[in-house]
Amino acid sequence: MTIDEILDRMDDLLDKATTVPFSNKKTLVDADKMRELIDSMRYNLPAEVKKAKELTESQSSIIGEANKKADEVVKRAEERAKLLIANDAIVKQARDAGNEIVAQAYKKDKEIMQALTTKVEKMLNEVEKTLKKNLTDITNTKSAFKMVTERKPAAPKASK
Repeated sequence: MTIDEILDRMDDLLDKATTVPFSNKKTLVDADKMRELIDSMRYNLPAEVKKAKELTESQSSIIGEANKKADEVVKRAEERAKLLIANDAIVKQARDAGNEIVAQAYKKDKEIMQALTTKVEKMLNEVEKTLKKNLTDITNTKSAFKMVTERKPAAPKASK
């Protein structure tokens, strides 16, 4: 069960709770069911954190792979430039072509890095948003649960 599903069940449990007569919107909640849902959240929360950690680790891997590809492009460009330096007429052409390839490689590397950074930041922002929402929901549920459990029952009225 995901954190969102657990929170939905908690919300349903609160919606279906019995209202306490003569109280200001106070309700009775099945404590066992609420504890069961809280335990499920405790069990599933590490998975959400693990997912965020995996995203961070994959960012490093993707950056490393992009750098490796850029290095390969630069190496190929340098090798090609060396082959073109066979005689004086070709030297200028080879130098210009090599510089262009290197410039393109760096441009491509920069584009890849920018795209990667944007994507990883977006993914991390989504994970952060989800975790913040989940934390807010947990805090609200905890507060509501605390209010319900700390409520004192009204004293019965004496009959005449």
